[in-house]
Amino acid sequence: MSAAEDLDQHFLAVMGGVCAPVVVVTTLADGEPFGSTVSAFASLSRRPPMVTVALDNGSGLLHKIRESERFAINVLSESQSDIALTFATKGADKFSETEWEDHGGAPRINGSTGWLLCDVASFVEGGDHTILLGSVVAAEDSPDAPLIYHRRTFGTHASLMESAIARSLAADEAASEPLWTTFGDVLDVNLVDWSKE
Repeated sequence: MSAAEDLDQHFLAVMGGVCAPVVVVTTLADGEPFGSTVSAFASLSRRPPMVTVALDNGSGLLHKIRESERFAINVLSESQSDIALTFATKGADKFSETEWEDHGGAPRINGSTGWLLCDVASFVEGGDHTILLGSVVAAEDSPDAPLIYHRRTFGTHASLMESAIARSLAADEAASEPLWTTFGDVLDVNLVDWSKE
């Protein structure tokens, strides 16, 4: 294996280990909706509100956004992995079985946990992708848990407390220890054993 191949393999492994939000980037061009699943998305600035999203240079969506100069970020909820897969497929009629509405000149996918409407501030070339800098002109959110992508698998976020409780319950069942003992060890806190009082 060459040094370049080795670097590529390790780079993919590192990036695959980073949890990423799953969003569908959408736009309207000549009244037609276009969209694609993207995980290269991040906030950029709070004042003014801006985001970044990276699209493959060969993406048809990128071409349509260059025309419209407006796009939306639909942050998918944990129950929308089917939508993520649909919009990750090339050539499919992605919007035919997806509930959406024109919201300010870009498609908003119903049920998304977050939605941002953006005007393109600039396009920045970066290797085999183009980074869109988006000026946020509208935003909506919901309390639903987001869909995330990690090591080529969809999932969702769990708080450290929820994770600690789940591990504690599993350890409690496996070792027949009282819940409070395992839970305290996991959280590194001192819990009182009230059963000895």
